[in-house]
Amino acid sequence: MSAALIGDGAALPMALRLIRAFEGCRLHAYRDMVGVWTIGWGETLDVGEGMVWSQQRADEVLRRRVAQFQLAVLKLCPALHLEAPGRLAACTSLAYNVGLGAFGASSVRRHIARREFDAAADSFLLWNKAGGAVVAGLTRRRQAERALFVQAGAPALRGGVVA
Repeated sequence: MSAALIGDGAALPMALRLIRAFEGCRLHAYRDMVGVWTIGWGETLDVGEGMVWSQQRADEVLRRRVAQFQLAVLKLCPALHLEAPGRLAACTSLAYNVGLGAFGASSVRRHIARREFDAAADSFLLWNKAGGAVVAGLTRRRQAERALFVQAGAPALRGGVVA
């Protein structure tokens, strides 16, 4: 098993906290800034006009979907199995927001595959646009994801010795 999944199981709760902080929750379906029908905590799968959810449903769907995204991120980035949970949480948040296809094609994923973690961290910042325009909220989210990714890699947090 992986460091990201074992131990205190911190990756999933960390990803959920990060996603909740930036997605917000809306219980009536709406079109997001690029026109995609969305509900709950940023859910877009099988969402259509007129849908209404309870808070409990939104919370349950978020937890299930983020767990699915986390497993998919681990398949796309096997190197994260050996990394601190915060790195997986940051990547899961990014993938949840941009989609697994975009995450799989991203420079974040490519740098992680080559174990170029500093470059991977900086690549989070490239994903701050919607419809081709820079969005302040996405910039803040990417900065938070990057900070978590970097912090998780600090030797003191990974059980290493800082000289």
